[in-house]
Amino acid sequence: MNERLALSTRPPQAELAASLDQATDHLSPYRVFSREEWAQLRADTPLTLTAEEVLRLQSLNDPISLEEVVAIYLPLSRLLSLYVAATQGLFKATQRFLLAEREVKVPYIIGVAGSVAVGKSTTARVLQALLARWPNTPKVDLVTTDGFLLPNAELGRLGLMERKGFPESYDTPMLLRFLADIKAGKRHVAAPLYSHLVYDVVPGETTVVDRPDILIVEGLNVLQPARLPRDGTAIPFVSDYFDFSVYLDAHEDDLHRWYVNRFLRLRLTAFRDPRSYFRKYAEVTEDEAIAIADGLWSRINLPNLRENIVPTRQRASLILAKGASHRIESVALRRL
Repeated sequence: MNERLALSTRPPQAELAASLDQATDHLSPYRVFSREEWAQLRADTPLTLTAEEVLRLQSLNDPISLEEVVAIYLPLSRLLSLYVAATQGLFKATQRFLLAEREVKVPYIIGVAGSVAVGKSTTARVLQALLARWPNTPKVDLVTTDGFLLPNAELGRLGLMERKGFPESYDTPMLLRFLADIKAGKRHVAAPLYSHLVYDVVPGETTVVDRPDILIVEGLNVLQPARLPRDGTAIPFVSDYFDFSVYLDAHEDDLHRWYVNRFLRLRLTAFRDPRSYFRKYAEVTEDEAIAIADGLWSRINLPNLRENIVPTRQRASLILAKGASHRIESVALRRL
């Protein structure tokens, strides 16, 4: 294995969340917790996942241990259960105030954002599994924004294949309509389905969301604000529909290494499927594969990270800062 892909020797990434505003810490909108401080907030929250379940929930090249679930995700699930219960109470009070004739179930929506290869899918699935075990939120659905990417044919026509994953590569009006329908309490709301195998939206295939207690929306740019209008016209952001949001943070060097290592593993697994969009990379040498992955990272993913993803970090309700081994080293919670 190429030496520069080995585990880095940099200090853990605890400084990432703390660096949100070191010079004016008393003005920072976040309260920063060390891993140990955050773990204590679990209180008596029971562990409802087994080691085998956690293993099934993790994504390729995104290791997560049962200890990580206990230290980081159990306290987070406890916090979210409190927030959901409070929101449900507020909704009922508002319905009474408005003399509403009937109550429509409005899902609590959680956004999960961060770079390619940072582990968003694992975080989203672990949260889904934990939150579904709380008595007041038995139905928790998960949708990724990949399904709202423009089809490859359209991206090619617009000259955007090299910008796939950038904000302009998504059908944002469709995503906004989907979220608006969810928040309106509509039944059987469909979202397009995306296949990572064929690297495209699957024509005619959808996933249906039917009034869950919680909906988790995972994607690269879910915290991206729209361009503000000059005349004050209302332009909704995707994040306007979120009740809570999580940003997964890591150093660029680690993200690069994780991306390349994942590419190398896919070269030996999914890329060998004859249906795979990346089938041509299955037979290249390891050095060639590293060069290809490096090129994709530097040409597409790194610019997107710097231009569109990192700038949204401070819009999140919670920031989970990862170290070089994927271990979450610190947590920054936005002050109420």
